[in-house]
Amino acid sequence: MAAEKKFKVCLVSISLAKGGLERSCAMLSQMLEAKGHEVHLVILNDEIDYPFSGKILNLGKLKAEKDSMVKRLLRFRKFRNYLKRENFDVIIDHRPKNNFNREIYYSKFIYRELNKIYVMHSSNKTEYLTENPASFSKICQKNLLNVAVSEYIENEILKKEGIENSITIHNAFDPAWTEQNGDLPELLQNKKYILSYGRLDDSIKDFSFLIKAFSQSKVWEKDFHLVILGDGKDKEILQKLAISKESAEQILFLPFTKSPFEIIKNAHCVTLTSKYEGFPMVLVESLSLGTPVVSLDIISGPSEIVQHEKNGLLIAERSLPLFSEALQSICFDETLYQKLKTNTKPSVAKFSMQAISEKWNQTLHNAIR
Repeated sequence: MAAEKKFKVCLVSISLAKGGLERSCAMLSQMLEAKGHEVHLVILNDEIDYPFSGKILNLGKLKAEKDSMVKRLLRFRKFRNYLKRENFDVIIDHRPKNNFNREIYYSKFIYRELNKIYVMHSSNKTEYLTENPASFSKICQKNLLNVAVSEYIENEILKKEGIENSITIHNAFDPAWTEQNGDLPELLQNKKYILSYGRLDDSIKDFSFLIKAFSQSKVWEKDFHLVILGDGKDKEILQKLAISKESAEQILFLPFTKSPFEIIKNAHCVTLTSKYEGFPMVLVESLSLGTPVVSLDIISGPSEIVQHEKNGLLIAERSLPLFSEALQSICFDETLYQKLKTNTKPSVAKFSMQAISEKWNQTLHNAIR
């Protein structure tokens, strides 16, 4: 029997730090290398939080304190020369694509005559199809393939823009996370807490809605805390909002950590109140660690992960009374809670690294001729 063909793959990302997109790119490098492919990564900023596999070209290390257009162009030339010299079978690009002129440059110069796959991580069209989706879709149509991280993105965004060469491959979680025994911060020891984590950008994540719902739910009167884990531009605004609530003493802010798994494992539940997502790894990570979730049924992702009253609670509309009621249910209905907890891990088995790496492997074999 002939050995399975192996490919030389280059993953491109802004960085390998801070967010779900970056973690998923780092994990893809591990999955592809485990399948025997030769993996390289190119990152544009010198930020690495997550473990990865393969060789790395860190263009961020070449950035000067006073960056100039000339220095930028030299970095891009180095990038182009690297791609040509290494002769990759395919480039898998995870960058946000929010500027049409920049993407024309990538298409006509950096990626010229190279096989490429674009991965779309958000349901916000202008983040990945630029401010000119109709024109950018013509670039995407020439790609080897376009990968959506949710079925919603594939069917409601890519294909509706005429990008038919699209498929869905969800992001993965690492089963090894369940075996990681980190230290629970002293602040959280012996506390019951509801957790929410991510970048503190309120225009996207809407932590202010969560703070209001938590306060309105009154679960804090029964000694439940709300823990908001992460950093970002709106941290101070959110802290001021929290202080203004009756529940102020029960709302805790913790800084970003690249290994939040012990905090997730010990949470009573994890919440998601974003205005939009791509494929919210917060939900998958939490369920994989045995923690039930409460999520708004926003565009793209939650309904592909959360089964209402089976592994979590899925709230149909952005309503403070409905979300507050859901928090009460998950905190005080012990029968419901134990049912949700029992179903957490089995419900996300299809998103494990093993399952998703097999899908990526088959996709590469089908796409590369």
